[in-house]
Amino acid sequence: MQQAVKSSRKLPHRFVGVVFAFYMAAIMAFLMSFVITAMNQGITEHFVADVLNAYKVAMPVAFLCVLAVRPIVSKLVEMTVRKPDGR
Repeated sequence: MQQAVKSSRKLPHRFVGVVFAFYMAAIMAFLMSFVITAMNQGITEHFVADVLNAYKVAMPVAFLCVLAVRPIVSKLVEMTVRKPDGR
């Protein structure tokens, strides 16, 4: 019974691309906000607040960018990596 409850909370498979883009954007935007804020102003007493303020802008932009470039990147990977059957 518990397995049925857990699987019903998952999104349908058709949302794989959007969910991938969301997680990728969330992680990358946070890491980039952290690094760029540290490089620009150093670690100050307002560092965490500054990173979170940068993240508020970076996350939606990153999400839209990942959604936009994902088909291009998929095509580049397809052109670069050999398929399992050797083609």
